[in-house]
Amino acid sequence: MRIFPALCCLVLVASLTACTTPRRATPDAAPTVKFEAVRFSQLPGWRSDDALAAWPAIVSTCGVLGRRVEWQPFCGAVVAASPGDAEFVRGFLEQHLQPYKVLRVTGRKREKTGLVTGYFEPLIFGSRTRDAKYSTPLYRRPDDLLIVDLAEVIPELKGKRVRGRVDGNKVVPYYSRAASRVAPGLAGHEIVWIDNALDAFLLEVQGSGRVQLDTGETIRLQYADQNGHPYRSIGRYLADQGVMTIDQVNMPAIRNWLAANPQRVNEVLDSNPSVVFFDESPLTDPSIGPRGAQGLPLTAGRSIAIDPKFLPLGAPMFLSTTQPGAGELPLQRLVVAQDTGGAIRGPIRADFFFGFGSEAGAQAGMMKHDGEMWVLWPRGIAPPK
Repeated sequence: MRIFPALCCLVLVASLTACTTPRRATPDAAPTVKFEAVRFSQLPGWRSDDALAAWPAIVSTCGVLGRRVEWQPFCGAVVAASPGDAEFVRGFLEQHLQPYKVLRVTGRKREKTGLVTGYFEPLIFGSRTRDAKYSTPLYRRPDDLLIVDLAEVIPELKGKRVRGRVDGNKVVPYYSRAASRVAPGLAGHEIVWIDNALDAFLLEVQGSGRVQLDTGETIRLQYADQNGHPYRSIGRYLADQGVMTIDQVNMPAIRNWLAANPQRVNEVLDSNPSVVFFDESPLTDPSIGPRGAQGLPLTAGRSIAIDPKFLPLGAPMFLSTTQPGAGELPLQRLVVAQDTGGAIRGPIRADFFFGFGSEAGAQAGMMKHDGEMWVLWPRGIAPPK
C-alpha cells in the first residue's frame, strides 16, 4: 500500500473544500466562545415569554440529551413534570438550569451580539419526470460521493472530513453546482424536477421542504448530504456585483431581481458551488416539522440552528433579537438549539425556524437582525467547552 501519495492527495482535497479551517493571518484572528454566568432576571423578556410553548421542544430534545450524563437529572425531571402554564416552566428551568451569556472573543475584543437570520420549510412544485415546465433537478445522495475522515490517516486533523470523488487513481473535489448539470455521477439520481430554479435552490438552503407533485401527492425532502464545496451567499454575490447594497439584500429583493433578469439566474445560483442532496420521505403528518440535526422534528418558533463548534447542540437557549418587518418590536424567546446549517458559523449566530408555508417564508426572508444568546445549562455542571 502506497501511504504517502494517498495522504498528500487527501491534504490537497482538504485545501479545496469547506470542511477545513482556512489559514488566518494571526492566531488572534480566530474567534472563540466564552460563557459568562448570569441570573435569569438578566435575560430580557424572560418573564414575558410564553415559555410553555417551548416545552414540547424541550421534551423532544431530552430524547437525545437524556443519554448524556450531565443532562440525565434534568431530562428525568422533564419526563416526570406536567406543566400547566408558562410560570411553571420558568420556575422549573430556574430550578434546574443556569443561564450563561454567550460572548464572542477575538483577541482582546469581546462581543455580545451576533447575526440572527430565519429559515422555514417551503412548499415547492415538481414532477417525477422532466419536461419543459419541470426542468430543475433535486438529487438523492450520489453513489460516487466519497467522504474521508482525515483523522483516520492524520490524527492531528481530528474532526476534519472532506468530500470528493475518485477520478482514475486520484481523489478530487466533487462536482460544483455549475458542473453538476453535466456530471455523469448524478445522472439517474434525480428525485424530482422542480418548476422554478430559485425555489429548488432555496430548498437546498433551507435543508428540507415539501414538494407537491403534479400527481397531487406531497412528499418531504430532508437533508442527506452535501457535495463538500463551501456555501456562498447569492445575496453577497449580488452585492459584490453592484446589483444592490448588502443592506438591501433579502429574499424578496433577490427574487424580484432574478425574475427581472432571467438570463442571469444560472450565473447567480452558480456563485454558490455547494449542492445539497436529499432523502425522500412520505408526508404522513403535515403538522410535524422536518428533522433537524438532532434527528428530531423542529418546532416552529422554538427551534434554532447554531454552530455546534461553539454552542451545544440540543441545549435550551434564550434568544433576544428583533422581529422581522416589525420595526423595533422585540423577539425574546426560549428556544432549543436543534439544528445546524452551512451558513451558520460563529459563536453568536442563530437561524430561527419559522415553520412551514408562505407566511413563515415571508418572515424568514426578512429576518436579519442583531441578537444576543444565552445557553441554559444544568446547575452544578461546568459550562460547555
